[in-house]
Amino acid sequence: MSEPQKASTADWIAVFAGALGALVATLDISIVNSALPEIQGEIGATGTEGTWISTGYLVSEVVIIPLTAWLTRLLGTRTLLLISVVTFTVFSMTCGLSHSLPMMILGRVGQGFTGGALIPAAQTIIRTRLPARQMPVGMAIFGLIVLLGPLAGPVLGGWLTENVSWRWCFFINLPVAIGLMTLLLIGLKHEKIRWEVLRTADWLGILGLATCLSSLTVVLEEGQREQWFDSDLICILSVASVIGFILLMVAQATAPHPVIKLRLLLERSYASVIVIVLTIGTALYGMLYVLPQFLGTVSGYNALQTGRVLVLSGIPAFLLMPILPRMLEKMNLRISVIIGLLCFAGGCFLNLHLTGESDGAAFVASQLLIGTGQMLSLLPLNQASVGAVSKEDAPDAAGLYNMARNLGGSIGLALLGTFIDRRDEFHTDILRSTLDANAPLVQERLSAMTASFARNGADQAYAQSQALASLSQTIDLQSLVMTYSDCFWVLGVALLASIPLTLLLKTPRRQADAVLGGH
Repeated sequence: MSEPQKASTADWIAVFAGALGALVATLDISIVNSALPEIQGEIGATGTEGTWISTGYLVSEVVIIPLTAWLTRLLGTRTLLLISVVTFTVFSMTCGLSHSLPMMILGRVGQGFTGGALIPAAQTIIRTRLPARQMPVGMAIFGLIVLLGPLAGPVLGGWLTENVSWRWCFFINLPVAIGLMTLLLIGLKHEKIRWEVLRTADWLGILGLATCLSSLTVVLEEGQREQWFDSDLICILSVASVIGFILLMVAQATAPHPVIKLRLLLERSYASVIVIVLTIGTALYGMLYVLPQFLGTVSGYNALQTGRVLVLSGIPAFLLMPILPRMLEKMNLRISVIIGLLCFAGGCFLNLHLTGESDGAAFVASQLLIGTGQMLSLLPLNQASVGAVSKEDAPDAAGLYNMARNLGGSIGLALLGTFIDRRDEFHTDILRSTLDANAPLVQERLSAMTASFARNGADQAYAQSQALASLSQTIDLQSLVMTYSDCFWVLGVALLASIPLTLLLKTPRRQADAVLGGH
């Protein structure tokens, strides 16, 4: 039976429902970042404890994403999404009403565990409800959502915190959930629960997957703050992660129906997609970490000002979304991914010449180029990921794809945290060693600063100490600027290194032509 030429109205309603669910889930990853200081102050959490507000969400989300395919087979797409939306809303209200850290962490873990299923489900709906000819449009919508969610989160969170209350970062999910449930009921058909899936479940694989991913995510997120293997917690979780991985591999070899189809990675085209997406996830979340750090510590920007700079990279996504699907019909998928990776890397390299005077204006060109690169690479990679597997394997492929992006982000943040500490120390030592206290230029600078402080009423001894402190702060600032420049360089090189893998990608367009008779 041939595939329909065009999707029905119900199909498009289902696609938009899935996209809206994915937007809510990706938005809530970062919406609390701007509000963290206010949240910590009100619930009585320290800075270190407050990191679990973000980590709790990421840990539970990365566990549920690869399990979504199995849950879809068990419950059906509509039932799973409706349960996810209702419980996600309940946990959102729990966060908004929180007055203690345990209650907040419980709410965030619940949000991640229920909202995480919305992301791969959206990709699965696109793969299963749209004909091949219209799939690029659906993937463009999904790609836009994945990009804009993390970018818009800090802006929306900052605005709500400053103008209403941080609690509305969570309460805002209620009206969205009502609209989403309406779309799901209209666009998706009810499917019977398949209890036999539960009876024959790969429980060893589920246990191994949950243990491995949750432990690994905590290690990556908290390792730098806990001084890595100097911490008993990190050591225990590292061992747990290895044990979980072993259990997962045993289940892959022995279970008749593994909970997650890692055999998909034996397909070279799909495996190359996963590695590239892992790299893009590292660069994407790395940029979302390094750029706010620079603007906050060097430029003195607040959360809302920083968010406005970050969201610049979303402009190309809006501009390209209407035309990119048609462009990809004419352009080879590999070429698009290569151009996208080059643009993304080029945007990183534009940030190599930062100074202590750089502000948001210095990032306009690089953000626009990075946004262009993300759209040109992620959209065809979405297509390549579903085009490399059968329609039956689409849910599993979507779960692995989204898990790779999120896991890449966690790996990137862990590596960058350590890299920043080491490079900052390195640059500080180099700068201090090159400044001779007896050098004429140093003496001239110190004399000028001492005179300036003395004119403002300080005695000579205090003015000299202020001048030395000011020089030390200047050294620290310059070493920090050089460190952030190094981060952009590393991210750019990582993106360039993934380009050879694009040669292994398969273009789904040929498959679509075969389905449609070459028309």
